[in-house]
Amino acid sequence: MFASSVLASEALVVVLAALVAARLDLAPAAVAWGAGAALAVLCLLAAGLLRWPVGYVLGWVAQTALLVLSVRVPTMVILAVVFVLLWVGGLVLGTRVDRERAERGERERAVRLGS
Repeated sequence: MFASSVLASEALVVVLAALVAARLDLAPAAVAWGAGAALAVLCLLAAGLLRWPVGYVLGWVAQTALLVLSVRVPTMVILAVVFVLLWVGGLVLGTRVDRERAERGERERAVRLGS
């Protein structure tokens, strides 16, 4: 859940960064909007596919693309690093929560079978 929130927020920030890049002539407007739109769609697609392993692969592709593209907008590098850290944190915490839920379910089943 947290990982999908990170990706959805990232999509919004990417669109705003594309606006900045286009307005400050850091890149041609068509390139800024094209790259921003493609990356925003990738983030949203990855967020929607996180139920399957391909969603996580796309999430990593989005993080990598954000880091690479952020060099055109200097302050975006900081945001890219923050989003990568949030992404990694979300994956780590999500894995921990899934493991704890599975362990709790096993304990509850054992108690029910033992009664």
